[in-house]
Amino acid sequence: MTLHADEAFLGHYQLDHDPFAARVPGFKFFPAQRKPVLGQLHHLARYSQLLLVVTGPEGSGKTLLRQALVASTNKQSVQSVVVSARGAGDAAAVLTQVAQSLNVAKADTQHILAQVVQLALTGQEVYLLVDDAEQLDESALEALLTLAAGTPEGRPHVFLFGEVSVLDGLERLSAEQELFHVIELQPYSVEETREYLAQRLEGAGQGIQLFTNDQISDIHENSEGWPGAINQVARDAMIEAMIASRSAVKRPSMGFKMPKKHVLALTGVVVVAVAAAALLPGHKAANAPTAPATEQAQLPLGQGTPSNAQANQDGNAAIEFAGNSKPMPLPLVGQSQPVMRGPLAEAAGSGDGDEGTPIANGSTPPPTVTTSAPPPGVPAGPAATPVPVPTPAPVAAARPAPAPAPAPAHKAPVQVATAKPEHKPVEKKPEPVAAAKPAAGGAGAGWYKGQAAGNYVVQILGTSNEATAQTYVKEQGGEYRYFKKTLQGKPLYVITYGSFPSRDAAVAAIKNLPAKVQAGKPWPRSVASVQQDLASTR
Repeated sequence: MTLHADEAFLGHYQLDHDPFAARVPGFKFFPAQRKPVLGQLHHLARYSQLLLVVTGPEGSGKTLLRQALVASTNKQSVQSVVVSARGAGDAAAVLTQVAQSLNVAKADTQHILAQVVQLALTGQEVYLLVDDAEQLDESALEALLTLAAGTPEGRPHVFLFGEVSVLDGLERLSAEQELFHVIELQPYSVEETREYLAQRLEGAGQGIQLFTNDQISDIHENSEGWPGAINQVARDAMIEAMIASRSAVKRPSMGFKMPKKHVLALTGVVVVAVAAAALLPGHKAANAPTAPATEQAQLPLGQGTPSNAQANQDGNAAIEFAGNSKPMPLPLVGQSQPVMRGPLAEAAGSGDGDEGTPIANGSTPPPTVTTSAPPPGVPAGPAATPVPVPTPAPVAAARPAPAPAPAPAHKAPVQVATAKPEHKPVEKKPEPVAAAKPAAGGAGAGWYKGQAAGNYVVQILGTSNEATAQTYVKEQGGEYRYFKKTLQGKPLYVITYGSFPSRDAAVAAIKNLPAKVQAGKPWPRSVASVQQDLASTR
């Protein structure tokens, strides 16, 4: 059974839920840079005759703003139709979704506009909101422009939420006419980032004191102030700090402590050896005590297995606006999915031995415990007499050590003689997997320093174990690399992918990564920030 990584994360910080999940219980709409836009959208929908476009990069809060717009409309006078262009970006697919929502039999602009006019006669307006608008082709954009223009009797209010690339198609179709209005979302400032983090943490039962001022500055720099990236970077920072604190607690034992079960096993081996010696030919058990037999026993060290618990499930979320006393429900979709990462699972406590001593990859050679008796013919002391060497019996052939020799009848002081070098068993000490000390900055430090500071890489994960980073990079191959940074005085090995000329290019590359890698929620970061980490690593 293994302790689930999300439960380890929540338990370490005593959080009610993951504060940086996409949808969380009791979610509040953060007003900075977004509430003015929300008010502007309501104003333009009432007084403007143009199609409205909201643009911003992935993770800028476009979908959340669209949900807030729907949630803040008057449901009695506005019918909201939400369309997704993801995987259905042509005119036929978009118009089909609109027609189904408005109960129109024929999916074309003429019949849809006729239904809009009928609704207007009953006092209802139509808000048509399109998510992932960057995936719309020109046929869909042309159809939406036609709907936005409407007829003298009525028109729907069309809102497009997408990345900036959606403007290229609109500009080609508008032919320098003023057919649409653009609102570009802006990133948060450093202080707004701090307030956003505080709101998220307070909702989960903690406060901004979990982050230092330096950490908040790093989070803002690496996320560039975009809320989606802030969530990911902040969560990664908390996980890295958790790993560092747990690594500081787990100190390797200075000496070898044999578990009780292994002591009992060794005792059993000695008892069997004594019994075997009693069966040797010529043994005078009645007249003389037997000397200790030479025995070797290899004790396999077990490796603990952590426990497995169910992941924390987010409940239904609600949106709350500043100045309102009642939360406003959002049509939220999907649930937060727990993410299992290599370093986070490691921090959860897996992979320790029986006594808390880690065994790298489970391949450490087991120690050999050896007891020795004086070799035949060696004087045991001043009063010792020569000892004859008996012929080993077949029953002792299964043991790796020779059979014992009978001791003299009188009790004389016995001195353990040192065995000859060629007969002395060699005890091999276990060697760590990564015996060689890595170069400063990690295996790829030189490569990162040679990249342009304005480029971007995709950060995959971080781990406190360099062997884990080496294995991951070796398995993935290609453009995967890692570098070493110092976090709270402890080494952290960060795995990255590729090198891209812009953040948008890095975001696009994430979508093409294998599903297993995408499950770890990789995120783009600037090469300048990596070079800064390398420069601060001692």
